[in-house]
Amino acid sequence: MVKFAPLSVPWERRLQTFVVLQWIFSFVVLAQICIAVFIGLLFTRFWIFSVLYAVWWYVDQAKPWQRGRQSDVLRHWVIWRYMKDYFPISLVKTAYLDPSRNYLAGFHPHGILATGAFTNLCTESTGFSSLFPGIRPHLMMLNLWFWSPFFRDYIMSGGLVPVDKESAAHILSRKEGGNLMAIIVGGVQEALDARPGAYKLVLRNRKGFIRLALTHGAALVPIFSFGENDIFKQVENSRGSWVRWFQDRLQKIIRVSIPLFYGCGVFQDSFGLMPYRRPITTVVGKPIEVQKTPHPSQEEVDRLHQRYMQELENLFEAHKLKYNVPRDQHLEIC
Repeated sequence: MVKFAPLSVPWERRLQTFVVLQWIFSFVVLAQICIAVFIGLLFTRFWIFSVLYAVWWYVDQAKPWQRGRQSDVLRHWVIWRYMKDYFPISLVKTAYLDPSRNYLAGFHPHGILATGAFTNLCTESTGFSSLFPGIRPHLMMLNLWFWSPFFRDYIMSGGLVPVDKESAAHILSRKEGGNLMAIIVGGVQEALDARPGAYKLVLRNRKGFIRLALTHGAALVPIFSFGENDIFKQVENSRGSWVRWFQDRLQKIIRVSIPLFYGCGVFQDSFGLMPYRRPITTVVGKPIEVQKTPHPSQEEVDRLHQRYMQELENLFEAHKLKYNVPRDQHLEIC
């Protein structure tokens, strides 16, 4: 039975719902709409706008791979406070980050839409700059989104950059330091296992970020976001099922996973694409010192990768009871 929200719902709560709805819209269909608008304008009397943007795009095409173009104004938009309060989302600092250093952070888990990663690292709603003064965060995102007109400029303004070696090198090699580049290590594959109560990470064979840290001498920072998997449910897609087979095949073709997720509705709590109001607490762990090794061997990569996994497990175990994770629940790293 569908239960509708009462008319007496406070405006504060309604604003929270609206902001989260627009954010989901932005990262689900806005890129496609921007492409359609760009092409559509060419067949109207406003064709000049698309032509001018195309010229700008050509001149500016390398910018996403050169740290992007962060906007402090956008990061401080008041709307992000409403998004943070919807769940709510909070950021926890466990160690000092030296602003004269560069850091490579592994963010876990991906969740369905990486809500905690975006809110904590691409906005100031949870006070990242206050907790880590002098550190500028960057969050890596699939390259294909940076080929969408207009949308590319929007995501760059929040600190999003393409997930590839060129982009990483431009950030991690800056001698003045003060940069934190975050990679959602499990990526789109991990999103297919994101459901309430799940703590399954795709990490055991993900070693590219370890090699990057060694190459540039960037300290590794494990980050775990408690509650990230609790805000949406997924259609049953266990390995071996036809649903999972279809999702895996689609991922290989278009390099994007499509989780069949659902939550609550805008005006009712029974079904919809709105996330459930569940707390998300993102804990930033202690940096792991990394010796710069321009050409690391596989043995060096494996050794540091093993240490990173151990530090991540230690971070999870040290904080899980605070955030309602059962004592007998442990990370499942695959």
